[in-house]
Amino acid sequence: MTKVYPARNQLPRLSYNRSSVADDDSSPSEQVVLTVWKKSLLFNCNGFTVFDARGNLVFRVDNYMAASGSNGEILLMDAAGKPLLTIRRKRMSLTDSWLVFEGETTTNPKLCVRKKVLNSKCLAQVSRCGSNNSNIAYEIEGCYGQRCCTMYDSKRRIAAEIRQKEAAFGGGVAFGFDVFRLVVRPNMIDTPLAMAFVILLDQMFGSSKRSPLSSPR
Repeated sequence: MTKVYPARNQLPRLSYNRSSVADDDSSPSEQVVLTVWKKSLLFNCNGFTVFDARGNLVFRVDNYMAASGSNGEILLMDAAGKPLLTIRRKRMSLTDSWLVFEGETTTNPKLCVRKKVLNSKCLAQVSRCGSNNSNIAYEIEGCYGQRCCTMYDSKRRIAAEIRQKEAAFGGGVAFGFDVFRLVVRPNMIDTPLAMAFVILLDQMFGSSKRSPLSSPR
């Protein structure tokens, strides 16, 4: 089976574009294709491990919330363990809403992500904190359970996509739901932010289905 774990002798970082949305209508930059494995590097801990096209570790998420029933934070880290974004469920909210913070702070949230329950096409909407809720920065459509989602920016341009991953040996054999691709256009959305949306989709629509194939080696 195709290996999805990182090279052990190097843990490089991607170069991130910090602008949230491109200000012009220029052509999308070269895509960043990541492999997302729904498994923490820590034993007995929920989370994600994310690799680049060369198999190097890019992001990690170690989530104790599901095991403890806690409503605490979920931390997105780079390969070296540096906090990039903190995700926290919004308290005292009538809807399933989450806040996204820069780094490890939990003050001055940057974005608010709301689950949409009345529209089967739209899964979630993202707005900037402090702005009018009708001013949507990103909108996510598709079916997370099938790992088929599209993230649109405010101009309805495709900023990122979640796709099923097929095994390298071909034949149309898919890994299943625990290993999938995240395809990002960095000039339209930060790569860490796109991964944060994956984490939130899993919190909102996480599937209990297991991969029909064994865990990647």
